[in-house]
Amino acid sequence: MGLLEKKVAVITGASSGIGKKTAEIFAKEGAVVVLAARRLEKLQEVENEIREKGGEALTVQADVSKKEDCDNLIEAAVKAYGRVDILVNNAGMADKHRPITRCDEGWWKEICQVNLDSVYYMTKAALGYMERQQSGSIVNISSIGGVFCNSGVAYSATKAAVNAITKNVALQFAGKGIRCNSVCPGPTPTALNTPEQLSTFDREFADLCSAHMYMDVPEADVADQANAILYFASDMSKAVTGQILVVDNGCTL
Repeated sequence: MGLLEKKVAVITGASSGIGKKTAEIFAKEGAVVVLAARRLEKLQEVENEIREKGGEALTVQADVSKKEDCDNLIEAAVKAYGRVDILVNNAGMADKHRPITRCDEGWWKEICQVNLDSVYYMTKAALGYMERQQSGSIVNISSIGGVFCNSGVAYSATKAAVNAITKNVALQFAGKGIRCNSVCPGPTPTALNTPEQLSTFDREFADLCSAHMYMDVPEADVADQANAILYFASDMSKAVTGQILVVDNGCTL
């Protein structure tokens, strides 16, 4: 028996990086995984890989910055499997380390829609079913930027807000069978921070932020983040809610 045997898990941003690895580990632990992202072809590749290893997966194309897509995603999971036991709010945009003086209104709004609105829409949609079940685990993927504000102003603000939502939802449902926790990754190699992506960052502010971190430690990898997510999703943490877990190999100590 796996840690997530027969659980139904919805994972956003599941086409690559932390989301993909989380889906793979969840499926290995016995969960049915509902994979969501905007890139349908990439999602189907992940689904095929999981099925080839004997897992069960369903692909749903969705832009989770839009309420309708979030509602449709949860409804698709319930229609296919009858319930939603786990929600992993992983979808998000990469930080560009833009400080407030160089963050225009368009960038601010885009980051808020993708990183924050999606968590609100997805959580609210999932809770509609979790409340009826009187059970569920929500895991929000935040960032060290949401704890230490050592990233762009829009990114830091949205990730701090994700942590606030986490605690607020946990407070509402404490002792009622529904838990909500956050994982806050530190530097982790993914498609969002390749050299090509890093070349688009505000280098001056990124260097300033790095000066306040201990960078002489190994980066965490996607499996490290996925294992932390697994902990919160599974009954290993059945008495744990409202917690913000930093996974960064100690670079922010």
